[in-house]
Amino acid sequence: MKILISLIRNLLGAIIATIDLITRGTKLKRTPEKQQQVNEEVQHLTLYQFFACPFCIKTRRAMYKLNLPIKTRSASEGSPYRKELQEGGGTIKVPCLRIEKEGQVEWMYESSDIIRYLEKRFA
Repeated sequence: MKILISLIRNLLGAIIATIDLITRGTKLKRTPEKQQQVNEEVQHLTLYQFFACPFCIKTRRAMYKLNLPIKTRSASEGSPYRKELQEGGGTIKVPCLRIEKEGQVEWMYESSDIIRYLEKRFA
């Protein structure tokens, strides 16, 4: 039963991810100088995610639209980043944005909170 549920979840996630790729739209346009500045700022951000998770897809879609090349890390079973997420964030829950700022690390969960943070900071 567990295998069947996992199979259905992954199949639906793949369908949602495919639809997302097809319907994504255009990226936010910035001057080359401004985009370079944004690219440097996002070097301190990392998104922990599952490929087929609808909330992760929603977050990645917002990152795409805002033209934010944020590093992504798979937190799937067997991934070395799963342990990193567990130890740093305290729980294996995705999406999770790791924010490094002035030597401090913050772990932000919840897709809506992450998107709101990114829009406020980079839109």
